[in-house]
Amino acid sequence: MAVEALLDGEAEAITRKAIELAKGGDLTALRLCLDRIASPRKDRPVLFELPPITSPANAAQASAALVAAVVAGDLTPSEASEVGKLIEAYVKALEATDFAERLTQLERMTNR
Repeated sequence: MAVEALLDGEAEAITRKAIELAKGGDLTALRLCLDRIASPRKDRPVLFELPPITSPANAAQASAALVAAVVAGDLTPSEASEVGKLIEAYVKALEATDFAERLTQLERMTNR
């Protein structure tokens, strides 16, 4: 809040000065301006065709496809790991949905 108070009303002038310095060859100012224009990405979209996962049994095929993509160099190990976490979460959701449906069916059968 203190920094915001100090900069209040000065942002445009400071930005203009940074741009002028960058245009003049100041590498620090140039880096600052470029970071604001195109900030570094923390990650990127993973372009990878994953086999459909309609049941927990399909997770093994999807995981095998991830491993194959890493071996082929199409995905990095960390990208595959992140996609693997999504597969795991999706499978858990499928299992929870299946469990809830089966429980509902059992309750209906016992209430007859």
